[in-house]
Amino acid sequence: MNSKRYLYLAVFTSGMTTLAVEMTASRLLGSVFGTSNLVWANVIGLIMLYLAAGYFVGGWLADRSPQPAAFYRILLWGAFLSALVPLAARPVLAGAAQAVAGIEAGLFLGSFIAVLGLFAIPITLLGTVSPFAIRLAVDDLSAAGKISGRIYAISTLGSLIGTFLPVILIIPELGTFGTFLLFAGILYTVALIGLVTQRGARALIYLWMPVVVAVLSLLILNTPLRQPAGNARIIYEDETAYNYIQVQEDQAGNRYLYLNEGQGIHSQWHPTQIAFHRTWDFFLSAPYFNAPPYTPDQVDSMLLIGLAAGTIARQYSAVYPDIHIDGVEIDGGIVEAGAQYFDMNAEAMPNLTLYVEDGRYILNRLDRNYSIIGIDAYRPPYIPWHLTTVEFFSEVRAHLTENGVVAINVGRTPSDRRLVDALTATMLQVFPSVHAMDVPESFNTILVATIQPTVTENLSANLALLAPQPTTILQDTLELATNALVPAFASDLVFTDNRAPVETLVDSLVLNFLFSSEVDTLRP
Repeated sequence: MNSKRYLYLAVFTSGMTTLAVEMTASRLLGSVFGTSNLVWANVIGLIMLYLAAGYFVGGWLADRSPQPAAFYRILLWGAFLSALVPLAARPVLAGAAQAVAGIEAGLFLGSFIAVLGLFAIPITLLGTVSPFAIRLAVDDLSAAGKISGRIYAISTLGSLIGTFLPVILIIPELGTFGTFLLFAGILYTVALIGLVTQRGARALIYLWMPVVVAVLSLLILNTPLRQPAGNARIIYEDETAYNYIQVQEDQAGNRYLYLNEGQGIHSQWHPTQIAFHRTWDFFLSAPYFNAPPYTPDQVDSMLLIGLAAGTIARQYSAVYPDIHIDGVEIDGGIVEAGAQYFDMNAEAMPNLTLYVEDGRYILNRLDRNYSIIGIDAYRPPYIPWHLTTVEFFSEVRAHLTENGVVAINVGRTPSDRRLVDALTATMLQVFPSVHAMDVPESFNTILVATIQPTVTENLSANLALLAPQPTTILQDTLELATNALVPAFASDLVFTDNRAPVETLVDSLVLNFLFSSEVDTLRP
């Protein structure tokens, strides 16, 4: 075996594993803490800090013990500890998920710090690789620059593979934990072979490492990250590039779609019940902010951005049997769960056309106008910033009919409505009227903007026109929405494609709430 070429292979594998761990770390944390810029900044910043420490330590170790065997032992320990990260993180993340449900700020933030701390030793060890490899490869000082450049280039190429491969292929196929174990296993194999070439059979003593990982995997990974709520049971779990998906079913036959930390229910289904008096129902009321008489026969089409498992689409299909619905959901795994467990399929909803894509991208490629465009692309408490700007709502307006409306789900706390007010101001740049409904017993407000100038009294007037009919889902929903009306106030902040500090605002909103006295009044 050519020792220098194998050294280069080890450097490549180490670079690939380092970035694979970094990319997968964001997904590991995202299952509970989200994927906001704040989370990404902490992941990237601390991993860079650990790598910097590794570069320093690696140079010192290489000068102290410039032996290939020492180099490969470092790689073995780096691989082993990388494999342990998701296993050690599992109980911490489970505790953090409970902290989210119980609004326990200290435990939540402590868990976040603890998980990031788990990466300190393995990433520091992987950071030692490049300076150590340079020390081993340089046998002629006149070629030191060339060899150093080659090693850093090889490591960077490995990092490139480690950046794209997990996100595009490995995480969707193997999940977060499987991705950690795969890349750690590849690095372990390369390191063990390298050590065998240096120490022979004595290197096989390190075979205990995969045994420990295998045993811990069997003990830890067979339990769900999040336990079912109350008397419910888990009937489906999956992990995609975007979400940790869980479907629960209670004894009454209700099915619930939970994502990631499980703070919000993203879809609900029951074999006979359509309305649930939750956030989704309020979308049914949106067209009736138009001037009376506005009748159900005027609603003939809908675009829904943030389809989830189809609760809103199912409600609209029940109220308007002939409506055409274009539903957009970025996560194909959610669509699959919706088809299997929520009747979101061609047989139950032949009027629904599915698009697995980004909502704004599809909006600008659809050549039709809609009676209503609903936006529920909402991961508590974040909304994708590019679905909040003046430019986006201008594109939405261009796809609405003459009496079209747009409804969007927005997060808030009981005393902090800054995001609601900023979105109100933004929508008023494009639409003449914006109305607000606070969903009871939730942190959600539904904003409705209309193409025509409208007043909130239109909602009750249109409800009265439906009154002679027997009570229907629509009447019940309009009455619910009428009672939930609140004034819509516009702040001075307007979101644009150039400047939309949505995540910064929401981060502030969340932190203020977690450390406020309101938590004690709302804690379960």
